[in-house]
Amino acid sequence: MKLQFSLIFLFMASLLSAQSSKLSFDEKKAEYLYHFAYECIDQEYPNKTGHVLGDDSYLQPPRVMHPAFYGCFDWHSSVHGHWTLVKILTEFPDFKYRDEIIKKLKKNITEENILQEVAYFDDEHNATYERTYGWAWLLKLDEALREWDDPVAIELQANLSPLVDLLSDKFGEFLDKLIYPIRIGEHSNIAFGMSFAYDWAKKYDTPLAVQIERKAKKYYAADCDCPLTWEPGGFDFLSPCLQEASIMLKVLPEKEFKTWLKTFLPKFEKHPEKYLEIAVVTDRSDGKLAHLDGLNFSRAWCLYEMGYALNNQQLIDFADAHFNYSYEKMDSGEYAGAHWLASFATYALIKSHIN
Repeated sequence: MKLQFSLIFLFMASLLSAQSSKLSFDEKKAEYLYHFAYECIDQEYPNKTGHVLGDDSYLQPPRVMHPAFYGCFDWHSSVHGHWTLVKILTEFPDFKYRDEIIKKLKKNITEENILQEVAYFDDEHNATYERTYGWAWLLKLDEALREWDDPVAIELQANLSPLVDLLSDKFGEFLDKLIYPIRIGEHSNIAFGMSFAYDWAKKYDTPLAVQIERKAKKYYAADCDCPLTWEPGGFDFLSPCLQEASIMLKVLPEKEFKTWLKTFLPKFEKHPEKYLEIAVVTDRSDGKLAHLDGLNFSRAWCLYEMGYALNNQQLIDFADAHFNYSYEKMDSGEYAGAHWLASFATYALIKSHIN
């Protein structure tokens, strides 16, 4: 009987181990990725501000407008650059460059700097600034700080909290007004925003989590035959179809999700390569074309999520292929991708293994 039980246990263990990514998030990858974020979070220029001018007084350098998040070309990239560094220290507490990273984090995420960021988002002309992509990444940063078991994280999270409170409230207010989903493959894709915000809200803001669940079901429950073969758009860094599947995986019970997915993406589970091709980048100096590297990473994390949920090795292998294509080309020397892609690669690596 003991022998039979042991054989069954080994068989089940082999099945579980078979459904896994061939990638690993090791310290070598962390050292490669960290320098992209570390070098850009205090690189002020070039900078795409994206804000609305109310009068001449609004003509200020980025470091004055956004004393916490002024680097990495734009506000949201700076936020997820900070997230990348926090996640690396979370994954590797004895990381080689730990002290240098903490010094930068403490320089930027101060109480004074964050209150000035709050004032910016309270401005009548910029109340919708970074909606909802940057908001979602800010919530991700807060989530990472809360989960980082280090005394410095407590200090940083306390400093960040006024901005977190403001943007989580703004997120809920916007969803109240948004009747129709935003399905594009760039920043304002609402499935992406809700997916990231939901991860945070499930732990720290139950009313927002409930609201996201309700809205996601209202937006997407009746969707069918998502046109994967239309993807990618030339400037996409998000997959409209896979991002939708990602949020529905999170808000639906397992059985309901599997039923919904068969209608939404028929046959995709069995033959994903028939519906998607890995996105090819022809010019990494062009910021919009470089988006497609990000698409490969964001597709990868969605495919990992579905692959593990469905116990589907094909999806996991396909995710690996997407990741590897763009990871091997990240260090191109072009700031158009270097200022943000490390965040997407880091998130995909984290998703490559069951949490």
